Amino acid sequence: MGESWYRCMTVAAEPGPIHAAGGLRVEPDGGLELLPRADTVVLPGWRGMDEPAPAGLLSALCDAHAAGSRIVSICGGAFVLAQCGLLDGKRATTHWHHAARLAARFPKITVLPDALYVDEGAVMTSAGSSAGLDLCIYLVRRDYGAQAANRVARRLVIAAHRDGGQSQFIERPLPTPSGTRVAGLLDRIRAHLDEDWSIVRMAGEAHVNSRSIQSHIRDATGLAPGEWLLRERLSLAKELLEGSSRSVGEIAALCGLGSATNFREHFRAAMGLPPSVYRARFPAGAGQPEERTDDRIRPAPR
Repeated sequence: MGESWYRCMTVAAEPGPIHAAGGLRVEPDGGLELLPRADTVVLPGWRGMDEPAPAGLLSALCDAHAAGSRIVSICGGAFVLAQCGLLDGKRATTHWHHAARLAARFPKITVLPDALYVDEGAVMTSAGSSAGLDLCIYLVRRDYGAQAANRVARRLVIAAHRDGGQSQFIERPLPTPSGTRVAGLLDRIRAHLDEDWSIVRMAGEAHVNSRSIQSHIRDATGLAPGEWLLRERLSLAKELLEGSSRSVGEIAALCGLGSATNFREHFRAAMGLPPSVYRARFPAGAGQPEERTDDRIRPAPR
C-alpha cells in the first residue's frame, strides 16, 4: 500500500510470548515502553471480562491517550478501556453477550449493545470479533480514503460495509465474483454509470428475459437491480466528492443521477446528509486522521 502505510508492532503488557485463544502464540516486538511511539493503539480483546488489567497497562494506555494516541478496542478490549476510565461519559460497545455486564460494571458509560462500532474521536470501540474488521476498515477509510479501504476489503475477501444506520459511512460494494452469470454485465454497468440502465437493457445485454435478470442480479449482489444500481452510483459519487473538486452537477451527470437536485435528494436520503456536508467531512487527499468534533456510530444490521 506504499511507504506511508501503517507500520505495526505487537506490544505485550507482560514479558514473554503471548498465548492467545486457540493455541496461537505471539512473539511481541516489545513491552509497554513502545506505546508512546504509537499513533494508534489497538487493544484486540482481553482474556477475561471480569479479570482486572495490570496497573501498568492501564497507566500506559492513559498516558498514550493523553499524549494524543488514538485508542481502539475490539470486543472485550472495551473492559480494559473502561477500567482506565477512558470511556467515562462516552458511548461504547462490546460483544452483545457482554454488553449488559459492561453497562452494569461501569455505569458512567453509555453502552450501545446494537452497535457494530462506536467512534468517540480519540477512543473507539467495536463489538465482537468480526465487528473489529468493520472498525479497522473504517479506520483505513478515515486515514487513507474510500478507495484504499475498498482495496483492503477486497484483499481480505470481506465486504467493505455492513448495512445499518449512519449509512454515510457505507463503502462501495465489493465487485461481484467473476464466476457469477452477470459478472460481466455488472462490470460494464460500473464502467458506464452515466448511462441509462433499464431492466430491459440489462436483460438484453445479459441475453436473458427481464424476470431472469432481476433474479440473477439479486443472487449476485443481494439487492434488486435498481437498489444495486443506485448504491453503485452513490458510491461513485462519494469517491468523487472525496477525491475531486468537481461540482455537484458534474458529479450527478457522471454518476447517472440526473440533475444536481435529484442527486442531492438521493444522497441525503441514503446518507443522511447533503453532498456538501459529506465533502467537508471527508476532504480530498486525506492521509492523516482528521480532526473530529462529532461522534460516529455504526449500528449492527437487523
